[in-house]
Amino acid sequence: MAGQGLVAVGVPPQPLWLLYIKIAVLVLSLIVLALAAYSLSILPYGFGSGAGGLDIFVAVLNFIVYGATGAIELWAPQLFYRVGALVGYILSVVFWLSAWAWSANNASAWMALANLGAGTESIGGALAGCAGLGAIAWVLVIVHLAFFIRACVVDGAAGSGQAELGQVKPEQYQQPYPAQQQPYPAQQPYPAQQPYPAQEPYPAQPYAQPQQQQQPYPPQ
Repeated sequence: MAGQGLVAVGVPPQPLWLLYIKIAVLVLSLIVLALAAYSLSILPYGFGSGAGGLDIFVAVLNFIVYGATGAIELWAPQLFYRVGALVGYILSVVFWLSAWAWSANNASAWMALANLGAGTESIGGALAGCAGLGAIAWVLVIVHLAFFIRACVVDGAAGSGQAELGQVKPEQYQQPYPAQQQPYPAQQPYPAQQPYPAQEPYPAQPYAQPQQQQQPYPPQ
C-alpha cells in the first residue's frame, strides 16, 4: 500500500535539491532569529514580546526539526522515522504561517507610529524583515513537505518501503551482491584413441630337412 511509505523507517528516495531547501530554511531561520531578537532588544518597556517572540520560537523549532532530520538523513538513515519527520514538517508550516502573518501585522502598526520616535521605526523594520523572510521560508517548507509526502507515497506504492518500525530498508544500506561467476565451460571429451593395427602374423618358416648323418668311416 502507498500509505505504508509514510510510516516506514528509512530515508525515502528523494531529489538532492530537497536537502538544499533544508539548508535554505535553516539560514532563513537564523536571520529571522537575529531580527526578532533585535526587535525585542529595542522594544519599549511594558510591551509584550508579541510577534518577535513567536518568530524566535519558530526559528528555534526549525533548527530542531530541519537540523535534526537533516543530520539523521546524512549520518544515521536507519533511525529516520518518517511519521515523526512528517509531524515536524507540518508543524513548521503552520507556525511559519502564523509567525510571518503576525509579524507583518505588527510591522505595519509600528511603522504607523514612526513619528513618535523611541525606535518604533526600527522595530517596524525588523518585524517587516521577519515577515518577508518568514513568508519565503513558509513557501519553502510547503514545497519540501509536498515532495517529501510524494516520495514516501511513491516509495510505498513501489513496494520498496516494506520496512516496519524498527527495521532498516536493506536496499538502501546494503551493497548489491556481485554477479554470479560464469560456470566453467564444459570440457571437450578426449577423442577416442584409434586402436592399434593388428599385427601381421609372422610367416611360418619351413623347418630345414635334417641332413643325413655322414658315416664317419667308409664301409669296409
